[in-house]
Amino acid sequence: MELQEEPSQTGRKRRTPRSLSEVLLKLSAETNTDDLSRVSVQMIRNALADRSLATFLTITCLMNLLPFPPGTTLILGVPVILVALQMVWGSPTVWLPKFFLNMSLSDESFNKLTIKIVPRLQKLERWLRPRWWPFSTNKLAERVIGIFALIIGIFVFVPVPGSNWLPALSGAICGLALSQRDGKWLAAGVVLGVVSCSIVAAGLFFGGKLAIDLAG
Repeated sequence: MELQEEPSQTGRKRRTPRSLSEVLLKLSAETNTDDLSRVSVQMIRNALADRSLATFLTITCLMNLLPFPPGTTLILGVPVILVALQMVWGSPTVWLPKFFLNMSLSDESFNKLTIKIVPRLQKLERWLRPRWWPFSTNKLAERVIGIFALIIGIFVFVPVPGSNWLPALSGAICGLALSQRDGKWLAAGVVLGVVSCSIVAAGLFFGGKLAIDLAG
């Protein structure tokens, strides 16, 4: 991952991760200068470097916010769990099946997609910045957040209509916070996750108890 330097309050320069929008813009520029005809998922993953785990955690969680038919969480919840397990395991970058890595877009399609996505992403990134980060190393951050994301993934996987939305939103926020090393947004994501998972757990408990009472 490429880093850029910014001055700290003490006057010393602090190394911070490049924003996701900057990574996409650079990759788009490289496709224009290197005469690349296609941009594969593997190229995007490599460009994200050690932030690929955080980014794919965000993407897999956001997929569960889309209005798919009930029961699809049994499929869409699995990638969240897989990414979280790799974070806990300490993988240097996200593992994806070979066929998925080989999927690609033409350079023209990728550039058009970048033009549409980057302005929206830049607006979001104005709210995200390195601050209040409680972890001393990236690996420690990924492992701790990975454990939390694994719990979130399990609740996302639960096939109860409407129960996965808030946990998935929590996971997406945590992924964005990890990508930008933003402790403030990480705290917000964790609080949302704890509250939402508690609500889902309580609903499952009382729903199960009611079902047992009715059956008895």
